[in-house]
Amino acid sequence: MKNIILTSLVLAVVLIGCSDKAAQQAAVPAPTLPVYAIQSENATTDSEYPASIQGTVDVEIRPQVSGNLEKIFVDEGAFVSKGQPLFKINEQPYREQLNNALASLHGAEAALINAQLEIDKLTPLVQNKVVSEYQLKTAKASHRIASANLDQAKAMVGSAKINLGYTTITAPVSGYIGRLPKKQGSLVSPADIEPLTKLSDVHEVYAYFSLGETDFINFKAQYSGNTINDKIKTLPPVSLILADNNAYAQTGKIDMVDGQFDKNTGAITLRATFPNANGTLRSGNTGRVRLGIKHNDAILVPQSATIEMQDKVFVFTVNKENKVTKAPITIIGKSGTNYLIKDGVKSGDQIVLSGIDKLQEGQAIQPEKSTKIAQVINKK
Repeated sequence: MKNIILTSLVLAVVLIGCSDKAAQQAAVPAPTLPVYAIQSENATTDSEYPASIQGTVDVEIRPQVSGNLEKIFVDEGAFVSKGQPLFKINEQPYREQLNNALASLHGAEAALINAQLEIDKLTPLVQNKVVSEYQLKTAKASHRIASANLDQAKAMVGSAKINLGYTTITAPVSGYIGRLPKKQGSLVSPADIEPLTKLSDVHEVYAYFSLGETDFINFKAQYSGNTINDKIKTLPPVSLILADNNAYAQTGKIDMVDGQFDKNTGAITLRATFPNANGTLRSGNTGRVRLGIKHNDAILVPQSATIEMQDKVFVFTVNKENKVTKAPITIIGKSGTNYLIKDGVKSGDQIVLSGIDKLQEGQAIQPEKSTKIAQVINKK
């Protein structure tokens, strides 16, 4: 009898404890959380592609005659203007060559005059039949030879002047000087493997980047025009992300698409031109070209409304009973602070915007709907 009474008391205590716990749980109100109804809208996602930067003109400065490097007029990294002297090769041998060519020219001129005098002397004699016509023909042939020798002498003078002019090496374009491996007094030659320096015209720069086959197909599909040139005219500006992950101050324009894919990489090269009046960018810089790709009727979800678990991304959807369900989503890009969603949610679904880190599957909430929240999401 005592055992029955003791057992009854224990059961009563357990039942009272359970009822108190249930009452406490029932007393905890459902959390009030902001909820957003997903709507499809047009969006633009950004894709970045590694780019190499070159000046619009990158030239190697090489000597066109051999000789000792007598003077260097510029320093490494200096900005030079078109036509500005850069190097001076010892000109004395080439000046003597010019003098020799001029002497040959004067001799050829005298020989031509002498040949003409012979013709002038023989012409009346032939007419009066004092001498044979054969002698006149010989004199005329000598005149033609003298005339050819004169032309040759003139060409030699011109060549000597050109070589003399090559002893002063000037800048073919305005730009920045590169390294100067040759020092004053060095023997230089057109056959040298290494150039005297490199000169880059960087008032504008080219950023070369590549698209894979799939990206290129998508790239072509979203812009109007029958040909690539037509499509290039309608392309929006592109951005350049520098090595420090900051965007270059000015936007560029895609103005060239390569004629074929690289068979080794399966990619095609595009070129974007960026203004560079301040010389911020130099040949050899690297960066990333950022392209904006348009998406019509896209599903956007704020990044703040997602949670990542085990390499998957989830959102909490809200059903008609205001209970939440953890739904996996597939992300295909970013637009501002929003994710572009391929599947997992659709237009019209409601998701929890914040406070999702403490939510449990099937938990009830009090939705907080606000037009201001929707407006903020749309602006993003």
